[in-house]
Amino acid sequence: MNRTLRNIFLYIILVAVALYFVYGSVSEPKVSKLNFREFIVQLENKNVREVTLLERDRIIQGTLNKSIGKSGPIKFETSYPEGYDITSKLLENNVSNIKVDPQNSFWLSIIVNMLPFVLIILFWIFMMNQMQGSGNKVLSFGKSRARLTKSEHPKVTFKDVAGLDEAIEELKEIKEYLTAPGKFLTMGARIPKGILLFGPPGTGKTLLARALAGEAKVPFFSISGSEFVEMFVGVGASRVRDLFEQAKAQSPCIVFIDEIDAVGRHRGAGLGGGHDEREQTLNQLLVEMDGFDVRDSIIVIAGTNRPDILDPALLRPGRFDRHIIVDRPDLEGRKGILKVHARGKPLAKDVDLSVIARRTPGFTGADLANVVNEAAILSARRNKKQIEMAELEDAIDRVLAGPERKTRVISDREKEIIAYHEAGHALVAHVLPDTDPVHKISIIPRGRALGYTLTLPTEDRYLVTKSELLGELAMLLAGRVAEEMLFNDVTTGAVDDLERATKITRKMVCEYGMSDKLGPLTLGHKDETVFLGKDISREPNYSQEIAFEIDKEVRRLIDESYQKARDILEKHRDVLDTIAKTLIEKETIGKEELIEIFEGNRKEEPVKEKKVAVKDAKKEEVSKKKREQLGKLLPELGNKLRPAES
Repeated sequence: MNRTLRNIFLYIILVAVALYFVYGSVSEPKVSKLNFREFIVQLENKNVREVTLLERDRIIQGTLNKSIGKSGPIKFETSYPEGYDITSKLLENNVSNIKVDPQNSFWLSIIVNMLPFVLIILFWIFMMNQMQGSGNKVLSFGKSRARLTKSEHPKVTFKDVAGLDEAIEELKEIKEYLTAPGKFLTMGARIPKGILLFGPPGTGKTLLARALAGEAKVPFFSISGSEFVEMFVGVGASRVRDLFEQAKAQSPCIVFIDEIDAVGRHRGAGLGGGHDEREQTLNQLLVEMDGFDVRDSIIVIAGTNRPDILDPALLRPGRFDRHIIVDRPDLEGRKGILKVHARGKPLAKDVDLSVIARRTPGFTGADLANVVNEAAILSARRNKKQIEMAELEDAIDRVLAGPERKTRVISDREKEIIAYHEAGHALVAHVLPDTDPVHKISIIPRGRALGYTLTLPTEDRYLVTKSELLGELAMLLAGRVAEEMLFNDVTTGAVDDLERATKITRKMVCEYGMSDKLGPLTLGHKDETVFLGKDISREPNYSQEIAFEIDKEVRRLIDESYQKARDILEKHRDVLDTIAKTLIEKETIGKEELIEIFEGNRKEEPVKEKKVAVKDAKKEEVSKKKREQLGKLLPELGNKLRPAES
């Protein structure tokens, strides 16, 4: 019986039992037993309203108009003698509502009377079956919701994972232990019971766990941490016990708990204390992992992006012994990920995945998969047979800033303001040596932005210098400076730039120790809570005088960066106008066209003439030396040749 039919059967039973208890539990009115003489008296007194004749048993059942006595019943039952013409008697006394019941058979009466009890028994058997079975059934609160993937299902292997070479190397020995545990046991080695994968969202933690299960060819249990916690206290602990019982039955196997921070947060922390159900679930998880036998061959893998809020007991040796960082991929890793997601997709010949990898610094594996998918969608929308480079470029912009909003109507004045704003960003970013090169400028609205200037690093960086931060400040403020220079007014378009610049400046002063006046100090203490996983407040650990100096330093850095941006824009005013006019005309400028604009406005003619003059002078000097050497050689050659001639 499939699930649908079983549910229909359950609903029928529930309705039948409910109807029986609703209607069958209503107390029937009392029936007065009358002898035939008393019945005749009531009949002649016109007190009989209706009757039902049960001819087989010569029984009369009916209803009286008035009750007998003060509280007597109005229902009655009596029997009449055999051969008595009861029908004629009833008609003589004006009883017209007469029903004749031939009566059902004996077995049918038994079935009708026993039907409610049979339904109750069937309902009880069905409920017990549901409670004892597994899966999402009625009252099966304590059963694990883990999804089991058997070893014969289609596999995800390490070949499908790119950009995580270090993590894969760590997991290969786990695979060896699951496939050949004797090699480790003979050496007395204890394999880690638990592996914690932590890193930013979308970096491939779940994919790594599935790849390990596919490589080891063992059953794979997957469950989310939130599926343990319920509104009833004790249900989560019961599900943990059931999960590990199933895992022991399928040993060797892998148990993967995604987002373990939902159940593994620090106990007893947070506002208002801990959560009883979550803490009991965590306690049961700790007990189950600590009770593992080494020979059980069960590996527990957990994934989270917040390892700092996990309970210390969960991270100690003997539970989650090994911690593997799953970080954002580097340049080569992004190339490999793009190749994996480009399999089976019709790429055009002009597609260069290395260029796409350079354009996507900081992207995770999920982001890159989204880029390739968006490019495929755009190609299909544009009725193309292949995915070209233009679609991949548009897909990156779509992922970074959102879809284009070409239907938004912008006035010519606002369009000019936006163009000069973005041109200011681009010009300062190009002139300053410590900023990333400009890749694209656009004044087409995307997402919440009216325009954007895209700068991309030439290589992956993990450290940022003070000069780079100062250059970024000048670039961020350049849009506001351009508006002020050209229109003698400012707009609200720079609100995000100002917010980012203020945050960077305050971090330089208070966190990075990049203030010449305040020195290498970290000023301010973060008041954090592991229950919420974020800062509640920042407690100052300095005096009011230092707070005043911090504000002065922040103001000084902002003012200096603002002035630096103004000096650059005033010096290269012609380039600023050229970029803005090109933006108004074309709306989007790519990297190559930007380089042409910058180089076309560079005054290099005197330098070129000087270089040509230097080259000509060098040529004259070389030819002069050659003539002098030749003049010295000619007399000597003449002296040597004369005797021979004579």
